[in-house]
Amino acid sequence: MNSNLLPEIAIHNDCNYIAAFLAMACTYKCSYCINAFGGKRLHYKLLSAQQWIDGLSRLTNLEHEDGLVPVTLQGGEPSLHPGFYDIINGLPDRIKVDILTNLDFDIDEMIAKVDPARLERNAPYAPIRVSYHPTECKLDELFDRALKLMAAGFRIGIYGVLHPSQQEIILEAQAKGQALGIDFRTKEFLGFHNGRLYGHFKYPEACSLKRPVTGPGSGTVWCKTTEVLLSPDGGVFRCHHDLYEQKPPVGNILDPEYQISSEHLPCDYFGMCNPCDIKVKTNRLQQFGHTSVDILFQKPDPKIKTEKLANTK
Repeated sequence: MNSNLLPEIAIHNDCNYIAAFLAMACTYKCSYCINAFGGKRLHYKLLSAQQWIDGLSRLTNLEHEDGLVPVTLQGGEPSLHPGFYDIINGLPDRIKVDILTNLDFDIDEMIAKVDPARLERNAPYAPIRVSYHPTECKLDELFDRALKLMAAGFRIGIYGVLHPSQQEIILEAQAKGQALGIDFRTKEFLGFHNGRLYGHFKYPEACSLKRPVTGPGSGTVWCKTTEVLLSPDGGVFRCHHDLYEQKPPVGNILDPEYQISSEHLPCDYFGMCNPCDIKVKTNRLQQFGHTSVDILFQKPDPKIKTEKLANTK
């Protein structure tokens, strides 16, 4: 399929993030993996590199005031996609590319195949964002790989999740990394540990893994997202819950008829939300207070235009 034959897809002004999950497989097996919050390991068919290029090339910033939001290649581990480098190099220059990775791949191949300028854009954080998981990799080796990429001109940021059982290890690693000149940041742990839910959420009851019997959320809610989430087979999902639970998508990036909705859509899964969708966090401009979704507990009146989300990027 040729992207020139597919109509453009308009990214709305309140879009905060575009995620292309190239592959759900990962070389790590972290017990607290946010992709498995509901207890499920995922299996999706993979689009080819050319299909990804065709689909993503449809995206355009008809409304977005500061240009098209970068497309973040992630997973699982995105480098496990056989066409990883073809996708990076095959997308048009107007589409900026970010990468979420554990950096567990051939660094020399990355340096040989990708121009660091391909991953540059105007944002206050690195385009290659690396997850550090103490149980899965050796810190010194991770630092060596990051420093080698930095020496080749790539901008790297390392992030450690402050899991309750690993906080001291993560903070020590952060200090070591910063001493080496590496942008090492921490991320809040989201999920359950020893029966306690960790994280700061706009709707705490939404990720209790229990559907409310009475009160707000006990019936159908209406949800609007600021994110475009694309599964490995090109499905478009309104939230991480639907993506990770393999619920029916709202469309497909290769469907000529698909256009992104900016409306609140009905949902019957309140209480089962993924923490990623409802946590209070920074937006892509690093402004704190953003939440990926806006949830209404009453059906919106079609005669009244719902207010746009306050935090956009």
